[in-house]
Amino acid sequence: MAAPRTILVTGATGYIGGRLVPRLVEKGRPVRVLARDPDRVRSRSWSERVKVAVGDVLDLAALAEALDGVGTAYYLVHSMGSGPGFHELDVRAAHTFGQAAANAGVEHIIYLGGLGAGANLSPHLRSRQECGEALRQGGVAVTEFRAAVVVGAGSISFEMVRYLVERLPVMVCPRWVYSRVQPIAVDDLLDYLVSALDFPACRGRTIEVGGRDVTTYGGMMLGYARARGLHRLMLAVPVLTPRLSSYWVHWFTPIPTDITRALVEGLRNDVVVTDDLAHRLFPHIEPQDYASAIGGVLEELRRSSGGSGLAAPSV
Repeated sequence: MAAPRTILVTGATGYIGGRLVPRLVEKGRPVRVLARDPDRVRSRSWSERVKVAVGDVLDLAALAEALDGVGTAYYLVHSMGSGPGFHELDVRAAHTFGQAAANAGVEHIIYLGGLGAGANLSPHLRSRQECGEALRQGGVAVTEFRAAVVVGAGSISFEMVRYLVERLPVMVCPRWVYSRVQPIAVDDLLDYLVSALDFPACRGRTIEVGGRDVTTYGGMMLGYARARGLHRLMLAVPVLTPRLSSYWVHWFTPIPTDITRALVEGLRNDVVVTDDLAHRLFPHIEPQDYASAIGGVLEELRRSSGGSGLAAPSV
């Protein structure tokens, strides 16, 4: 029996990648990670159990080396914090990676994009979907998962919610608090990403994933407040544009303005699952409801603080 081919994980020091790698290692998979700064990998508890390729997704020579002998590659990178032109950079990087993967004989790319539909998607959400198309242009089979807010400590979109609720007893909110959203617990999302390795039927498919509940961004904030035993009042006003909203979020969170602006612009779009393909392909995965997902976050935070209370929000 042939040995399993290497799995490459890009974005391994990011929020999702940093949680995905140990899961793959625990399953006995041979893992290689691509990193621009190998020192960031060495600080991880799993660093001695993976191979490290140095480079980035725009460097064809580095990609050729990193993808040598790889069967499946996870594409988990984005450049949202790089400034206003991040979407063009993201699409160019995805196109480069897809072509390099095809040249190296990679069989499967697993990509995490964003939910959302229609002609009026924000630049951030549109670029996430354009990246999926750019990856496919190389000719390698792509499994594209699309998710909305990932509920977990350290997830930027969820930390934005957590910061605002923890810090503001009264929130003057823009109209996007009424946009519909289907958040997903990080553990459930990781279950999908890992399961895709062993389900050939998911190759070449775009799969929308979400938790059990459809709510609104306002509902997410009030749900978090209930879980924390906090009384919070929300006042929605129509005058806060996405640009002004991003400044408002930045004032009360440490998230950089470039990132908050990209995120807030996306909040005007409903981001919900529109078909049941995920359930049909992965019936063994039963996503949690939002309250359970928050309970998991709070328990993780208590453990990280040694049981002395919740750690301060961080990104």
